[in-house]
Amino acid sequence: MDNRPRIGIDVTAALAQGGGIGRYVRELIRAVVASDTPFQYRLFSARPPDQLPVPDPLPQASHVSHHPAPLSEKWLYRLWYRLRLPLPVQLVTGGLDLFHSPDFVLPPVYGRIPTVLTVHDLSFIHYPHTFPDVLVNYLNRVVPWSVQRATHILADSEATRQDLLDLWQVPAEKVTVLYSGVNASFHPADRETVTAVRQRYGLDDAPYLLSVGTVQPRKNYQMLIQAFAGVAAQWPHTLAIAGGKGWLYDEMLAEIERQQLNGRVRFIGFVDDADLPALYTGADLFLFPSLYEGFGLPLLEAMACGVPVLTSNASCLPEVVVDKETGEETAVLLSPHDAQAWQTAIHHLLTDAAVRAHWRQAGQTQIAHFTWARAARQLTHLYQRLLT
Repeated sequence: MDNRPRIGIDVTAALAQGGGIGRYVRELIRAVVASDTPFQYRLFSARPPDQLPVPDPLPQASHVSHHPAPLSEKWLYRLWYRLRLPLPVQLVTGGLDLFHSPDFVLPPVYGRIPTVLTVHDLSFIHYPHTFPDVLVNYLNRVVPWSVQRATHILADSEATRQDLLDLWQVPAEKVTVLYSGVNASFHPADRETVTAVRQRYGLDDAPYLLSVGTVQPRKNYQMLIQAFAGVAAQWPHTLAIAGGKGWLYDEMLAEIERQQLNGRVRFIGFVDDADLPALYTGADLFLFPSLYEGFGLPLLEAMACGVPVLTSNASCLPEVVVDKETGEETAVLLSPHDAQAWQTAIHHLLTDAAVRAHWRQAGQTQIAHFTWARAARQLTHLYQRLLT
């Protein structure tokens, strides 16, 4: 008989989402399962989609079991968060000693077991106009309710932790910052692989600048397109934007027309995890002008692949690119509202190879501070503390 504590974790995002939170959950679960801890893991999910976003999203091990619900994510949300029916996850997983929901919302659980909730960001509070109204209304209803019920909350960054304290008056001792890591697969790719990936995503032989993230207003691509217009007039580069289509992106497409950049700005769609390192490696610069993030994992991925990074000085992003020991910046930090500053900085880096080399080296040093193994150790220590 296995007497180890039973940790339930909601892995629905890992099975349903290719990037963003889906990748966060996959990486964290793999690291936690691989860590040397005295737990058994019962992975709960809504009914998985017919087509998984990535192959083998869940780890396999003797102390891990997967318990999919017979209902879709949409139906579970209706039952749990619209009707608020108290149907506990243990109906699917069996008995649990702790439950962790790593994607904003906490389903009902049976008994007084401790619960952990991950809140990645509060962008729907700060920038509601960048989301569809129905999504904002849903998040404003269910996320505060989940935060109130959770025993402990994980925030992706100090910026998100401070938002929880300031906006919702969550007690400080109830919130812990858990930084993400970067997978070991992110490293400079060889030339042949870069060439093959470029061809796969329709990028010709012209040099390119890269941005990665779901196509939605919060990513601030419209400003980036404005900045790129001045760059495109002097340089042969393409601006490649990798990410699935989100919402409210018509203005970005209109901006391309206004700036007469048809063919120079390329939306290449969602990129498979296996192809991302080569896509980063082939870029001359990585550009991340987001208005607001919970963490900003693409920054670490780009740095690990040896690409100089330019990013916003907004929300949590300085936490990712400023060395906490020395205070030195390891990427170029710019206002997300100043297109001229972005244009000038891009031009400067493209002109000066020595400056690019400086930022490339700075980024390679910074990534050592962020590992999934470290995140897993911190998380399992929290589990142990909550179980005692």
